[in-house]
Amino acid sequence: MTAIKSLLAVSGLCAALGLATADLAEAATQYPLTIDNCGASVTFQKAPERAVGLGQNSAEILLMLGLEDRMVGTAFWPSKVLPQLEEANAKVKLLTVEFPTFESILAQNPDFAAAALPSLIGPTSKVAKREDFEKVGVPTYISPSTCLSTEKVKNEYGSRDQLWNMDLLYKEIAELSQIFDVSERGEAVIADFKTREAALRSSVAKDGKTLSYLFWFSSQSPTADAYLGGKNAASGFIADLLGGKNAVTAEAEWPTLGWESIIAANPDVIVVANLDRNRWELDKPDAKIKFLTTDPAVSQIAAVKNKAMVVMDGQAMNPTIRTIYGAEQVASQLKALGLLK
Repeated sequence: MTAIKSLLAVSGLCAALGLATADLAEAATQYPLTIDNCGASVTFQKAPERAVGLGQNSAEILLMLGLEDRMVGTAFWPSKVLPQLEEANAKVKLLTVEFPTFESILAQNPDFAAAALPSLIGPTSKVAKREDFEKVGVPTYISPSTCLSTEKVKNEYGSRDQLWNMDLLYKEIAELSQIFDVSERGEAVIADFKTREAALRSSVAKDGKTLSYLFWFSSQSPTADAYLGGKNAASGFIADLLGGKNAVTAEAEWPTLGWESIIAANPDVIVVANLDRNRWELDKPDAKIKFLTTDPAVSQIAAVKNKAMVVMDGQAMNPTIRTIYGAEQVASQLKALGLLK
């Protein structure tokens, strides 16, 4: 957080962040504030004082903006909180690491709910729908990165026809900081991420072959289909950021593939997710790597034979603030393996 705080003193950030973000930081937020968010028009009469962060990304953005004193609860954490946010997070009530109930949210008497996924606040959510919050006078915000069409893919995650990029994350940080009237803090966070994104693109110059990446989130069992990062999802962005490509060509955000199809894709690099939730045995990276290296057929994949298997925080496979951290993890390991400069 020291690097982020120091950015507050840097002049000329508005030009670097782009006009849209700069406009938010020019003056204090004027209320009532209306924001178009994922197809809904949401109005805020004042800055929230009792916010709930539903989903790790939403919670961590609020904490990164220094809003822990205005948070009354969080829920749905696939991974542990970022180390630099541990102290702030300890001040906020944890409702559950899984999906919360609507009743448990309302018990905190919230005046705002930010959600990382439509499955937490959306038309098919088992937790609550936007109109449920509207009925009790609680404005909501859903991450712009996850508002996807479900027309092509009949599941709650939907599909993405264009490669995700950090602009949607920057939009989310800027809008949340505007809602809470802390735009200067949001500006500093965005500047930090922009610097790190640029460093990744410049420090991993291509060396001949364009590497193909497979991002394995988890599986219920070794014989079950694998949940993978889709072509245009955050995983695809990481591959592109590092000068490569996603071996998965499905536009679904979270496609599932059998191992025959994965073997046929024959990726150069396999990125395995590390998940703290421990829902399935294969949430653990060691369990994934053991399967990859001991299964007679799977062990013949190029990435496995060449020991080009790296571990990444599973939350980074979601389009979140963790994505850059994940890219840095992958880049560091691949450099150590001599696959990236």
